[in-house]
Amino acid sequence: MKKRVAVIFGTRPELIKVAPVIWSLRSHPHFEVLPLSTGQHRELLLPFLEVLEVEAAAHLDLLQEGQPLESLLARGLLGLRDLFREMAPHLVLVQGDTVTTLAGALAAFYARIPLGHIEAGLRSGSLEEPFPEEGQRRLVTPLAALQLAPTPGAAQALLREGIPEDAIYVTGNTVVDAFLWMVERVRKTKEVPPWRKNLPPGARIVAVEMHRRENWGEPIRRVARALARVVARHPDVAAVVSLHPNPQVTAAFREELEGQPRILLHPAFSYPEWVRLVDESYLLLSDSGGLQEEAPSLGKPLLIARRRTERPEAIAAGCARLVGTDTEEVEGHLETLLRDEGAYQAMARAPNPFGDGRAASRIVGALEHFFGLGPRPEPFGGGGAGG
Repeated sequence: MKKRVAVIFGTRPELIKVAPVIWSLRSHPHFEVLPLSTGQHRELLLPFLEVLEVEAAAHLDLLQEGQPLESLLARGLLGLRDLFREMAPHLVLVQGDTVTTLAGALAAFYARIPLGHIEAGLRSGSLEEPFPEEGQRRLVTPLAALQLAPTPGAAQALLREGIPEDAIYVTGNTVVDAFLWMVERVRKTKEVPPWRKNLPPGARIVAVEMHRRENWGEPIRRVARALARVVARHPDVAAVVSLHPNPQVTAAFREELEGQPRILLHPAFSYPEWVRLVDESYLLLSDSGGLQEEAPSLGKPLLIARRRTERPEAIAAGCARLVGTDTEEVEGHLETLLRDEGAYQAMARAPNPFGDGRAASRIVGALEHFFGLGPRPEPFGGGGAGG
């Protein structure tokens, strides 16, 4: 009998990261995969299912306007409880650190179903940054039987917290798998993307995306002011800002950047469009966690608009810098990368410490090992694909 594996996702980043695992399980002779969507980010999620060739076995459709996190968690927990009773999975996989992640972990725990945590062991060191993600991933850790750590550093964090070594598998990050898969596809497209037509030919593009709750409002405005100053100073530089659908994010960017020359404010990109933008950009400015893992695959320097990161490997490898949200600080780092070719190349040539495109294969190998179907997979060593 095949082992049924429920894979839980509810946000766009979660879907991107679990898609390679779903693909690998779908073709596996010993597993039946049950992709389950909570719909936490419904409007962002649905178009991605087709793009990423994923068909959900069930949708919970949890999103409600103005819904507090507590309500989202409670409704997700109850909805997943009912799905687990109906589908009887042998194992549940959750990804990362969202409310959906925590709901899936708790539902599996109460149903006494073994839990695997993809991207286990990420730690920023502060429950406030990022909020609420840091607390959510810490709560999931003790519930998981399989700790699927993306890097050796994440595995060490788990060991320091007393997690048994034999429960930890170092896999690399699946976002690199998905990103490289999509890069291969978008590079076959010869059409000039619509956003490119609104920018000066040959301009060096700064791609910008911010959405973290702790940056809503004034922090985003400060970053936007820095961006406006730098673009105004460099006629050969343009910026493309991907506007997260959250109205507080959109309003802050629009208030500071609407009508600024060579700055394009664009509604949230589809995944293929976003990968195309990253591929054609000169450098990146963002508070995104996933982008810290994607950018070095293409040799794109990343300035992280946060004070701390749960992905210290990016800083250690030299492919990213923490710049915070202070206007002068962000402005200074942008200027350095635009003016100093040596500083730019040092970041662009850094290896990707997060993956080599084979994380999903290692995760499936970990599942085989857990169920006694195969040997323990060789761990990812931390030196992956680079630009």
